[in-house]
Amino acid sequence: MASDNFVDYVKIHAKSGNGGGGSTHFRREKYIPKGGPDGGDGGRGGHVILRGNKQLWTLLHLKFKKHIKAEHGGHGSSNLKTGSQGKDVFIDVPLGTIVRDEDTDDVLFEITDEGEEKILQKGGRGGLGNNQFKSPTNQTPRHAQPGEEGAEGWKVLELKILADVGLVGFPNAGKSTLLSVVSAAKPEIADYPFTTIRPNLGIVSYRDHRSFVMADIPGIIKGASEGKGLGYRFLRHIERNSVLLYMIPADCDHIATEYDILKNELEAYNPELMHKESILVISKADMLDEELKTELDAELKNDLKGVPYLFISSVAQTGLLELKDAIWKLIHDD
Repeated sequence: MASDNFVDYVKIHAKSGNGGGGSTHFRREKYIPKGGPDGGDGGRGGHVILRGNKQLWTLLHLKFKKHIKAEHGGHGSSNLKTGSQGKDVFIDVPLGTIVRDEDTDDVLFEITDEGEEKILQKGGRGGLGNNQFKSPTNQTPRHAQPGEEGAEGWKVLELKILADVGLVGFPNAGKSTLLSVVSAAKPEIADYPFTTIRPNLGIVSYRDHRSFVMADIPGIIKGASEGKGLGYRFLRHIERNSVLLYMIPADCDHIATEYDILKNELEAYNPELMHKESILVISKADMLDEELKTELDAELKNDLKGVPYLFISSVAQTGLLELKDAIWKLIHDD
């Protein structure tokens, strides 16, 4: 995935169409001197509708199209003719798109299924023609109802990426390197924190021509659940992953402490994340010789108290097959 093409946050201004006005008209035909009212109703204004499309993976197509406007409804006319209905505007979005109101920040709805349609802005109702107002006491009503105005406003669209496995860790933990080794993805890799500022997706090949999708999520820092760093922008991508892969480098000061911080940040953001299947991976294991690895292994068994973990090295490509086996088992563990 080219990072420049991945957009997971856009603001758009949507305006639905106004309803058409009702008609004030009376029937006028030869030999019918008092034809009575025959003004038709106005047509409905067009809706602005979001539609799920599984072929899309980014909101890039909306980045430079900020204003979306639907057609107005047609006015009613004589002979009880109803005005034409305003044409609806459909906006295709990737699955996992959340819609928020910009003013209140409330979540309005989420698009999760292919072809699912939700109205973003409802078109105005058409006004009633004077035919609707006739009565025994008022047989020639000389008024009709104007059409209802359409709705408009700024909305925020956020995308939660969908992947089988999400890589979770502090900046510079080796997440992008792992993704680049096990898949054809080409994330930016450098020796400084926050090299990855957008999620990257890669398809990981497995045995017997099978595969699964892995997401490299930008690094989390302590306090991310409170909005520190780019906290919320990153954490929301984790919610739609089936399995979480906690990555901690072998050269960090205390692996168990960092693991606890990561779990606490996710729990503070959304306690339901704790119910997801997870694996702890000690990355950059090529920096350890056998003696250090044995010593660290004994320390982890004591500190982690039964939490399963794996040693891997993306550079030396050791432990990767065992990791794929463990991930596949969790994804397809019924």
